[in-house]
Amino acid sequence: MSWGFWIFIAIIAAILIWLVSIYNGLVTLRNRFKNAYAQIDVQLKRRYDLIPNLVETAKGYMAHERQTLEAVISARNSAQAAARQAAADPADGAAVQQLVRAEAGLGGALGRLFALSEAYPDLKANQNMMQLTEELTSTENKIAFARQAYNDAVTTYNTDIEVFPNTIIATSCAFKPGTLLEATEAPEERKAVRVSFS
Repeated sequence: MSWGFWIFIAIIAAILIWLVSIYNGLVTLRNRFKNAYAQIDVQLKRRYDLIPNLVETAKGYMAHERQTLEAVISARNSAQAAARQAAADPADGAAVQQLVRAEAGLGGALGRLFALSEAYPDLKANQNMMQLTEELTSTENKIAFARQAYNDAVTTYNTDIEVFPNTIIATSCAFKPGTLLEATEAPEERKAVRVSFS
C-alpha cells in the first residue's frame, strides 16, 4: 500500500474524529441547558408547595376574598402542570413558552393576593404568614438565579448550533434550538411579585 492511501485514511479519520467531537460538544451543551432547567424545576416545585400553605394561612383572615384565593390556587395548578410539561422536554419551545405564560398568571394572582393582604394587619403580623412569605421570597430569588443560569446555558447552546460548521451537524442530527425564559409582553406581568408584609 502506498503512502497516498495511508494519508487518505488519516485525513478521513481526522475528519470523522472532528465531526464526532462537534456532535459530542453539542450533546454536552444540550445536556447542560436541560440540567439548568432542572434546577429551575426544583425551585418551582418548592414554590408550588409553599403556595397552598400561604393560601390556607390567608383564608382565616380573608374569608370574604375567596375569589382571589381560588384564583391563586388555580394559577398555581396551571403553572405546575405547565412546569411538568416543560420538565419532560426543556427543548420543547412551546412547552417552555406555556410555562412562561402560566408563571406570569401565577405572578399576577400572587400580586393581587399580597395587595389585598395589605388591608389585613392581623394577617401581616401572623408568624406563619411571615415565615411563608420569607420562604417564598427566598425561593423567588433562587428561581431568578436559576433562570439566569438556564438562559446562559441556552444561549451558549443556541450559538454553538448556529455557527459553521456546527450547524451542519446540528441540522443533520436534529438538534433543536433551546427557548429562553423571557418575560411576557403584558406590563402587569413584568412586575415582580411583591411578598413583603412589613
